[in-house]
Amino acid sequence: MSNNYLFICSRNKWRSKTAEDLFKDIEHLNVRSAGTSSTARVKVNEKLLEWADIVFVMEKNHKQWLIQRYPLLCADKTIIILDIPDEYEYMNSELVQMLETSLEPYL
Repeated sequence: MSNNYLFICSRNKWRSKTAEDLFKDIEHLNVRSAGTSSTARVKVNEKLLEWADIVFVMEKNHKQWLIQRYPLLCADKTIIILDIPDEYEYMNSELVQMLETSLEPYL
């Protein structure tokens, strides 16, 4: 059985994109990433949220944004706040370490 994990940050360029690329080759795991900003590389949408079994957000405000815009979809969703601030660039070693540690219980 596969798990569908959706990673969300603001612009989907650094944090969530790193998470997607970091975990995309793990067997039984399907991962995607998106952003909450209007300038996001891939913007969060209903289809992505419906697809996801678990949603991982980088900051508390991302979870609040999701609940505000998609209250019904979020009602039954597991949304986990990773608490990773927007101060790391794509594939930054510290960011990778934080993601691996935070996601270990779910892998």
